[in-house]
Amino acid sequence: MLSQVCRSGFQPFSRRLLSWAQSTAVSRSCRVQPSGIRHVRSWSNIPFITVPLSRTHGKSFAHRSELKHAKRIVVKLGSAVVTRGDECGLALGRLASIVEQVSVLQNQGREMMLVTSGAVAFGKQRLRHEILLSQSVRQALHSGQNQLKEMAIPVLEARACAAAGQSGLMALYEAMFTQYSICAAQILVTNLDFHDEQKRRNLNGTLHELLRMNIVPIVNTNDAVVPPAEPNSDLQGVISVKDNDSLAARLAVEMKTDLLIVLSDVEGLFDSPPGSDDAKLIDTFYPGDQQSVTFGTKSRVGMGGMEAKVKAALWALQGGTSVVIANGTHPKVSGHVITDIVEGKKVGTFFSEVKPAGPTVEQQGEMARSGGRTLATLEPEQRAEIIHHLADLLTDQRDEILLANKKDLEEAEGRLAAPLLKRLSLSTSKLNSLAIGLRQIAASSQDSVGRVLRRTRIAKNLELEQVTVPIGVLLVIFESRPDCLPQVAALAIASGNGLLLKGGKEAAHSNRILHLLTQEALSIHGVKEAVQLVNTREEVEDLCRLDRMIDLIIPRGSSQLVRDIQKAAKGIPVMGHSEGICHMYVDSEASVDKVTRLVRDSKCEYPAACNALETLLIHRDLLRTPLFDQIIDMLRVEQVKIHAGPKFASYLTFSPSEVKSLRTEYGDLELCIEVVDSVQEAIDHIHKYGSSHTDVIVTENEKTAEFFLQHVDSACVFWNASSRFSDGYRFGLGAEVGISTSRIHARGPVGLEGLLTTKWLLRGQDHVVSDFSEHGSLKYLHENLPVPQRTTN
Repeated sequence: MLSQVCRSGFQPFSRRLLSWAQSTAVSRSCRVQPSGIRHVRSWSNIPFITVPLSRTHGKSFAHRSELKHAKRIVVKLGSAVVTRGDECGLALGRLASIVEQVSVLQNQGREMMLVTSGAVAFGKQRLRHEILLSQSVRQALHSGQNQLKEMAIPVLEARACAAAGQSGLMALYEAMFTQYSICAAQILVTNLDFHDEQKRRNLNGTLHELLRMNIVPIVNTNDAVVPPAEPNSDLQGVISVKDNDSLAARLAVEMKTDLLIVLSDVEGLFDSPPGSDDAKLIDTFYPGDQQSVTFGTKSRVGMGGMEAKVKAALWALQGGTSVVIANGTHPKVSGHVITDIVEGKKVGTFFSEVKPAGPTVEQQGEMARSGGRTLATLEPEQRAEIIHHLADLLTDQRDEILLANKKDLEEAEGRLAAPLLKRLSLSTSKLNSLAIGLRQIAASSQDSVGRVLRRTRIAKNLELEQVTVPIGVLLVIFESRPDCLPQVAALAIASGNGLLLKGGKEAAHSNRILHLLTQEALSIHGVKEAVQLVNTREEVEDLCRLDRMIDLIIPRGSSQLVRDIQKAAKGIPVMGHSEGICHMYVDSEASVDKVTRLVRDSKCEYPAACNALETLLIHRDLLRTPLFDQIIDMLRVEQVKIHAGPKFASYLTFSPSEVKSLRTEYGDLELCIEVVDSVQEAIDHIHKYGSSHTDVIVTENEKTAEFFLQHVDSACVFWNASSRFSDGYRFGLGAEVGISTSRIHARGPVGLEGLLTTKWLLRGQDHVVSDFSEHGSLKYLHENLPVPQRTTN
């Protein structure tokens, strides 16, 4: 069926498909609901979404996030979107996807209108076929088959092509919308329909009646009769309908629409012609910015270029309609570009009349890049001085910090769970610990950037060095914990990286004061802009698309946050752990005195932490022993809810609730207990159900402990120590940007070393590779040279 073809992409168009589409469109009738009643449908597995759509028209949206409230929407499909690359025929797969997206929005209760090109291309395809068929018959009758290859196709007049293609184009749209139980109606217009007052009222009334009846109007210029466009023919305050861009803008304002989506074959508006070396996509365009843009040529097909689109967009914006120009041809995004725009995602160029008070996130990214590069060129002592100054500010400005934090806590009361409130809270002791950690980072930063790791003499007077350098620009996204901000900032400063910080709204007041103090510390050496706090309304998913500005994303928060960022990141590496499912194996030779202390600290000291114990593995020989009873009694006193693993449950007559999954991160006072027969079974269990974060063995048998330490494949593996030691500060790293369970670049608590990469420096004297060829005069030496010793403080 056509619905299946629509979703998977059309095969080359055929007469049989067109005939079927036309007959379907002619035979069906529009089902109209009684006046005032809007029938909202759903189909297939596409979810129905309820959105608040009541809005008074008159002022355009100020920010992308508000687009989700758009009720009446015009989608303009440019010629390059609708037609194939050969400009002869329609891009059926793209059209099917567009129809599906429009249908999704229509069935959410929105009022959708289409302004579409394509009649000329469709007609050209049909007329070419008819001409070829006619010529082939004549040639076959008079000249034989050999001359068929030499037949010439005459140049086809556009108005004739439009006349031949309009009915087929509409029949195709009708057939496609039918699959979603939506009726469509065609309206052909000319300039006169807008300039003649009576015709304009008639058009307006027709469109409103169609929308009232839940019908999608499909509007196009009547290219079969329209005269060629005249340049500079706009009337005072009125835009002429001389291409589909101006038609869409005029229609949007006439119908008081909330949003106009203009789809073309480019990603949006660039500050210079797309494809040029320095071209940058403009995320948000404001009236008056035209002088900063250099327009290129128009698209490969169609009447209007980008200059025409911008002119139409600004005219619509002035009339109270928000506008987004985006790419409707890219195969990876065109399948959801319309719905992404309406959801407020960072797609294309958004036109807004309201300029933000501060810099955009793109500008912040550029400032972080530039500031980070300057930061990396400072002397190690200068970077250490900045961090020391920040540590002093944390204690000197303690009262201001705690006052801001108090505001956050008051606003979060009743909205956040107790563990999250604990993370959000700052105290004098926390600030003192932060200051101590920052001074540790300052000490370790003395020999970080530019440290020589390897030296090799390639040949005489040709020496190679591998040295440490910053990664570039880091994006750190963190939830609840404002103390994360100075920690991460200090690590970025020590490693010479630019930094973008995105904190949770619940810590807005705390983050703001801590960022101001960070910039104050950076100012002592003129690198204030190296650390940026993202205060704009960008969603995390939008930040993850800034692959040209960000080199590494580090999420700090819940496992769900990490998974969401890993899914959203487009071409940017993500350093983090998906979950913190930490295990502790209590061996048959474990010390009675040590076990309960280790279990209590690992589980109860801070159950919300990613390094908290989640599964306790007990050797079978310990069941029904005093040691086992002590563990259970301690957990009951600490009010820990116990879940029984399958084997543990089988040993008990009255057992706790059997665990639903052995791969669970509780993040609270809950614990799974399971029984194993040996250290090998414990290791196998950890590898099957763990998350490679932190795993512990408790035993007095050194041989068993070493076997566990060597065979458990996790970022951190401990013997007779609490899992809560898995932390950058406790490891002596000063602080951490997070804990990584990946196996590339950095693993475990990631401190200063994990924020560095390397580059190669080669110093020669007029050396060329040809001198080292088989008949050359030089030979490779590849001698290892001594590496300068690191200084320690």
